Amino acid sequence: MNQLKGKIAVVTGGSGVLGSNVSEGLLQAGASVVIIGFHQHKVDAALQRLQPVAEAHEADVSGYVSNVLEQADLDTVRARVMNRYGRVDILVNAAGGNVPGATIMDDQHVFDLSPDDLRKVIDLNLYGTIFPCLTFGKIMARQKSGNIINISSMAANAALTRVMGYAIAKAGVEALTKWMAQEMAIKYSERIRVNAIAPGFFIGEQNRRALLNDDGSLTERSHKVLAKTPMHRFGDISELNGIVRFLCSDEASFVTGTVIPVDGGFSSFSGV
Repeated sequence: MNQLKGKIAVVTGGSGVLGSNVSEGLLQAGASVVIIGFHQHKVDAALQRLQPVAEAHEADVSGYVSNVLEQADLDTVRARVMNRYGRVDILVNAAGGNVPGATIMDDQHVFDLSPDDLRKVIDLNLYGTIFPCLTFGKIMARQKSGNIINISSMAANAALTRVMGYAIAKAGVEALTKWMAQEMAIKYSERIRVNAIAPGFFIGEQNRRALLNDDGSLTERSHKVLAKTPMHRFGDISELNGIVRFLCSDEASFVTGTVIPVDGGFSSFSGV
């Protein structure tokens, strides 16, 4: 469990469900973690939950408020992280999510989408990954070592209904992952690796209404998802931690430019 002991990890979106869960997994592996969130109260709540985990594993956890779409914010956080820790070994880009106005509801069509909300969801998921990659990747280039983990989605490679903007953004994240992987290895060091994970279907606050009825029963969309998932269940958010720890460890020393599904077989199953 101490495979990342002494490493310094930055997790954007670290105050959210996915990001705080990944942060907990990194702490359990011995890494010290810096969480970046958009709201102070959420950052404080995440730190309160993660502090006992950090102490139990002789690691450190800290948090900063920042907008991942504002370069000045990211530069400030980078300076604070370097002042406190002196290096960055791991970057997990967990900031992202969908925007209600960029989601096509059952009684809507693609032409009903809000252009402003489409822009918001693409900016958040794509540029919200690009900017931290460039900001903290610069440190890794100077160190000649580091690991970047981006978050893709099942929507990146299959035309999932209702989420066009989100799908476009995540497809861009996969392209960014492959591009940064070759750039960092060729021009800086083979010890800088860039990979992504593509979660399958996990029930969270953002998709709860789409997957569960008010009484807790499965929606029609859920039944469609499970019919195409060989394991025939939704994932538990903690099931992302193992692959993140693996990709950040020396066990994955020859793994870069990959996108690894964590989806119960969804992406490999034709449905027949």
